[in-house]
Amino acid sequence: MKLTLRIWRQASPEAKGKMQKYTLDDVEPDMSFLEMLDVLNEKLVLDDKDPVSFDHDCREGICGSCGMVINGNAHGPQKFTTTCQLHMRHFNDGDTIDIEPWRAKAFPVVKDLVVDRSAFDEIIKSGGYISVNTGSAPEAHAIPVDKVSADDAFDAATCIGCGACVAACPNGSSMLFTAAKVTHLGLLPQGQPERSTRAVNMLATQDELDFGGCTNVGACHEVCPKGIPLASIAQLNHDVLGATLTGARSD
Repeated sequence: MKLTLRIWRQASPEAKGKMQKYTLDDVEPDMSFLEMLDVLNEKLVLDDKDPVSFDHDCREGICGSCGMVINGNAHGPQKFTTTCQLHMRHFNDGDTIDIEPWRAKAFPVVKDLVVDRSAFDEIIKSGGYISVNTGSAPEAHAIPVDKVSADDAFDAATCIGCGACVAACPNGSSMLFTAAKVTHLGLLPQGQPERSTRAVNMLATQDELDFGGCTNVGACHEVCPKGIPLASIAQLNHDVLGATLTGARSD
């Protein structure tokens, strides 16, 4: 396939960025999107030009590193798919593809398509730990968990922290991410001792880090590669309200 790529190039956080046009003539349909960018970078290096910077790690849809906006969609056109698992067969010969970084105040651009997502780390850090005894692994059925709670907790725990929810939200909110991290512990017995303070602390940290507020648009769920349900946000709101009524305060 022959493709025209329009890619956001920005040399540094302080530099002014712009869309740069490139042409590729030898794109195979079975290439992943990142492999296609690898081909482009090989050509740029051979031409003694600066390759396009983009985040990646496992390339198996697990680590959440490979976030970018493709033709206006976080992670591209394929639902429930990370950028690294998106294949070029979902595009057509002669297509023009726009590739941009996540756009959010809390995710400043580092270079080209790379953004600083350390704000997510701060949210997780504020959640603290669970106060359970450590040691050898407990027997699998030692702590009974009903199936509905176990399934809902597992659904929330699949969040890979890629940031697509923030990039897609018109407010730049991280509510779906925060809700997923709060919910998967809040539904399990091991997460009960700090359940109230965890919810309050993580929500407060989210607000402090320049993420926008949630207005229930639902764009976050539509682009989430793991399909984190919007019900997670309702669960977070439930926990925060419960913490308020019981007098729990953030640290």
